[in-house]
Amino acid sequence: MSDKEESLIKVPEVTLLFWIIKIAATTLGETGGDAVTMSMNLGYLVGTAIFAVIFIAAVTAQISAKRFHPFLYWTTIVATTTVGTTLADFADRSLGIGYAGGTAILFGLLMLSLFVWYRSLGSVSVDSISSPKAEMFYWVTIMFSQTLGTALGDWTADTAGLGYLGGVLVFCILLGVVLAAYYWTTLSRSLLFWSAFILTRPLGAVVGDLLDKPRDHGGLALSRYSASAVLFLFMITCILTFRQKAAKKIH
Repeated sequence: MSDKEESLIKVPEVTLLFWIIKIAATTLGETGGDAVTMSMNLGYLVGTAIFAVIFIAAVTAQISAKRFHPFLYWTTIVATTTVGTTLADFADRSLGIGYAGGTAILFGLLMLSLFVWYRSLGSVSVDSISSPKAEMFYWVTIMFSQTLGTALGDWTADTAGLGYLGGVLVFCILLGVVLAAYYWTTLSRSLLFWSAFILTRPLGAVVGDLLDKPRDHGGLALSRYSASAVLFLFMITCILTFRQKAAKKIH
């Protein structure tokens, strides 16, 4: 692989650190999105518009970058989680689609995104993201997965009646199943990656709700601003302390 090819892969290696920061980012997306729409009383539509602008700016900067920049990458991830949170809440609650309906629609859009990506480029592996077109598919797929995760997390905790702790347990078990499949089966690594990527979002959603929802709703009633600040500082500390490398293209 040429130096030019390697520099164009602007996503991090998938390591334990990647998943730790990813879960923190998805939880931050939930608390941060709720802080704008609920604590600031701006509503889901205005919140979605604000975060959509940030998302577009972050994705544009990420695709335009010449090499992997950890802070830019994770800023873009957080942008997808916040817009995903407010967009899902707007569709589920303001438009009246409901958690089940929102989950079904978003799951269909996510599968369609992965299908079109695979048909267009022949791979959905993170090790193959070395062109602007592949990056565009990557970020659209992530945005759908983050939005789906919010709806799925809310459906599990509320409609299914499992509560926030029950939701955390369910998604931790499902992630454990994916981890076991990674070590003890020959299932597609791309399939397992996207399964884990999707599942970490509803996990972050229910953890975020557990932190900031009122006690009479099963939450801990922590300040959304404080929870968001702590999660933000945790992410910054991880990025500064542990050096992340760009994924390498596998031939």
